[in-house]
Amino acid sequence: MTATTDVRLSRAAAGLPTPPARIVHLGLGAFHRAHQAWYTAHAADADDWGIVAFTGRSRDLADRLTPQDGLFTLVERTADGDRVELIPSIVRVEAGDDVPAFVAAVADPKVAILTLTITEAGYRLAADGTPDLEDAAVASDVDLLRSALTGDAPGCATDAARPATALGRVLLALDARRRAGGGPIALVPCDNLPDNGGLLRRALADLAERTSPDLPAWLRASVSVVSTSIDRITPAIDAEAESHAVLEATGWLDAAPVVTEPFSDWVLEGDFPSGRPVWEFAGATFVDEITPWENRKLWMLNGAHTVLATFGQTRGHTVVSEAIDDPVCKVLVEGLWDDDARQLPGFDLADYRGALVERFRNPRIEHRLAQIAQDSTTKARLRIVPVALGERAAGREAPGCAAAIAAWMLGVRAGTAPTPEGIDPAVVAELDVSTRRALLATLDPRLAADAGFAERVAEAVTALDILNTSRSPTIHGATP
Repeated sequence: MTATTDVRLSRAAAGLPTPPARIVHLGLGAFHRAHQAWYTAHAADADDWGIVAFTGRSRDLADRLTPQDGLFTLVERTADGDRVELIPSIVRVEAGDDVPAFVAAVADPKVAILTLTITEAGYRLAADGTPDLEDAAVASDVDLLRSALTGDAPGCATDAARPATALGRVLLALDARRRAGGGPIALVPCDNLPDNGGLLRRALADLAERTSPDLPAWLRASVSVVSTSIDRITPAIDAEAESHAVLEATGWLDAAPVVTEPFSDWVLEGDFPSGRPVWEFAGATFVDEITPWENRKLWMLNGAHTVLATFGQTRGHTVVSEAIDDPVCKVLVEGLWDDDARQLPGFDLADYRGALVERFRNPRIEHRLAQIAQDSTTKARLRIVPVALGERAAGREAPGCAAAIAAWMLGVRAGTAPTPEGIDPAVVAELDVSTRRALLATLDPRLAADAGFAERVAEAVTALDILNTSRSPTIHGATP
């Protein structure tokens, strides 16, 4: 569009058509808009694919985006400046707690895809990956769904049901689609979880078995669950300030802009039985086996983030761009990546490593370390421990993983990383042999029992302690 003074966003003002609603999304937030909505807008057949987006727990985005016909400004923020564009792929925005509207949207036979960004906590799963029946909301939804899906008049009961959990709502909507003869559908979880497709498939199957005699077989026959690896740093922003900046740059008023980095990555594994956008035109990659791609992202990007977040704060840094330019932090990251590379055969990682450093160094993407450090015990289990175990099984010392875990321990001692459950915060101050062993055990008992690895961690704790005191840039004999 050609911007004029103070144009309030709308499709009429922007001269943009409304694509037909063929995708439903649950969990609307900044990441979905910077990622899946962006890919859909840039697909070769974007005019054929509109998104009906449901918010998470708050209806705030619905209130801000509905007057704009779902349009929003995406600001790609580089170190040198901003590039802005209007994203037209979201055609309707609904409050996440409007269960009847969500059920109706998913049941619509024109809809081919349901995407999810509900966060790891939103799945409400037990350690074995099944719905957590100890969770009061999950237990309540199981009872509610059992009544709604197996009563004398399940259609009427379904219309009145209001599950509280995301998966409860998804299952209710899928049953409505089954009853309406809506045809096959693809579910695409876009949360940062290993095997997110398998996780969702198993959780829904378990929930269906507990609540309906008819739904499990239909799920197996008519619902494809696609696994994904997703990547695009999308930091929290001051929406009012960014809206003002967009107005200054473009002339249009946007109540809900999104700021993101230029880089994006989306890898998908699975089938789309009712069709999909040509996302590969926008750079998405479709693969037969997603696990190596998941591991590359989880171990390298997210693993580095955990190191920078837990240890970088002990050195006075507050954002990723500061921490990666600290020579000690940089060497820790590079050491971890060296271990990662040995566990990622088949990848030429030189360009990927270089791109990660460039992304981390972008000073205009304020990715705050304190935010990343939240739940760092779980993050270290997922991002560092598998590489350490793989390296030790191969007979190697895993020095990068040992140093990364030592950095996490020092973060726990400093309070920049949460103290793991079951560990007395009073004993962490010493980080003696027994405390290090206990901390290792919270990550994985096999590492705690591995005397050689424990010794490497102890050496790294001592070295990093000295470096933090001296602010010297040398670690384990390596100088960046």
